Amino acid sequence: MSETTFDYIIVGGGTAGSLLANRLSADPSKRVLLIEAGKKDDYHWVHSPVGYLYCIGNPRTDWLYQTEPAAGLNGRTLRYPRGKVMGGCSSINGMIYMRGQSRDYDQWADITGDDSWRWEHCLPAFLQHEDHYKGSSEFHRAGGEWRIEKQRLRWDVLDAFAQAAQQAGIPATDDFNRGNNEGVSYFEVNQKSGWRWNATKAFVRPVCTQRPNFTLWTQAQVSRLLIERDADGALHCTGVEAVVQGHTQTAQARAEVVLSAGSIGSVQILELSGIGDTDLLRERGVTPVHHLPGVGANLQDHLQIRTVFKVHNARTLNTLASSLWGKAMIGAEYLLKRSGPMSMAPSQLGAFTKSDPSRAWPNIQYHVQPLSLDAFGEPLHNFPAITASVCNLNPTSRGTVHIKTPRFEDAPAIAPNYLATDEDRKVAADSLRVTRRILQQPAMAKYQPEEFKPGAQYQSDEELARLAGDIASTIFHPVGTTRMGKTDDPMAVLDSQLRVRGVRGLRVVDAGAMPTITSGNTNSPTLMMAEKAAGWILGAK
Repeated sequence: MSETTFDYIIVGGGTAGSLLANRLSADPSKRVLLIEAGKKDDYHWVHSPVGYLYCIGNPRTDWLYQTEPAAGLNGRTLRYPRGKVMGGCSSINGMIYMRGQSRDYDQWADITGDDSWRWEHCLPAFLQHEDHYKGSSEFHRAGGEWRIEKQRLRWDVLDAFAQAAQQAGIPATDDFNRGNNEGVSYFEVNQKSGWRWNATKAFVRPVCTQRPNFTLWTQAQVSRLLIERDADGALHCTGVEAVVQGHTQTAQARAEVVLSAGSIGSVQILELSGIGDTDLLRERGVTPVHHLPGVGANLQDHLQIRTVFKVHNARTLNTLASSLWGKAMIGAEYLLKRSGPMSMAPSQLGAFTKSDPSRAWPNIQYHVQPLSLDAFGEPLHNFPAITASVCNLNPTSRGTVHIKTPRFEDAPAIAPNYLATDEDRKVAADSLRVTRRILQQPAMAKYQPEEFKPGAQYQSDEELARLAGDIASTIFHPVGTTRMGKTDDPMAVLDSQLRVRGVRGLRVVDAGAMPTITSGNTNSPTLMMAEKAAGWILGAK
């Protein structure tokens, strides 16, 4: 066996790829190659929780994607961060641990016709790698690789928001992850003793790197899959071609190639390899190999509407970080205690509720922050304020991801198509009204909240939906672009075990496989999917 022949090749060293590398290389008789387009996660800002501010928009750690102009956003384009570094998005994301709701997984089971996706069968896969700070219980486990801790700070103004949410009818909760996440609480986070806990730390280093059967290529971008025909005429993925630190190299897979390059990257690799909608591939200058029209379709994302309220007599990050002395105190607290603002996730307080009482389940989520700014990456405002971002958990709008050219170096076209349906625009308007109702409760009165954005003068459905388009932004949860489904579903790219339909030896294991978006942050559900996929792959040998 040559050095470029492996049993398993995993494309993408992010959340799913890291877990898969760990599980598949546990058998010393199997050679495993993990390919990551970015660099190792030895950049210091990856590990400090507040470092996301310096990783997003940084070519050292981010693909620097931009969306296409969106009609629902009144023609705006958005920055679309995706991790380009070991650990992938787990190295630059908000660190929030969130499973979603039981109904999400029951819906997946209905869509795929496979009961193994039901909540009761997904929960054990969540628990398999969990290390929860509270220890083991019915819904949690200690001792796994994926560390979950409570946050190491509180804010009086956020405590007041939580009380106001309860006064508005949202119950308090102490756990968002039991299957129904309705309630208000501080988020739990993937941190360990005040440091970010990414997938590389959890699953790759030092375990995989100490195994002689494990190989890691970094700064290695896959340009195409190697597709051949078996003796019976069936298509078979036999390996990959990659540009490794400037040099083209091929690697052969004896068993399987697993794409874990994410909802954007996996689509790009499939299409560059001739797998996708035949007409679209020809238009983009790629010779079709296998017609799968669902590749790149069904893009779903959570669009957050960032409402900003000025507050009075409140300690917020805006005021705390406005002076050199304040910044020095923030740095000292983190240095001495690993706590304070430098330890905080981008959003600290969360809430799940209904945009209107007729809803059967909570369908909107809040990310509440003791800060405000015009846009991500811009300076903090020079007045005390909080941001209450609200998103539609189950959008009905669907977008696309497709290559623009046959060159792997060129970024694909990302068109999320936000707020394209009447239902999504109605939920957007209603969710802004829920936000206002919370801020009007007695618990917030001492802070005299004043709506700064979008502005209290806007009241009608039409006005609020238009304003949502003006101020909303992605919350970085793209899913669904290589979705799984039943065999008679022409738009399903994968079967229920995440195998690419019509191509042997090829799976996609990342958030693109989700048929519908989960009701919350998507990082840990992706990890759960990888856990299940690892079992199927190992069971197939």
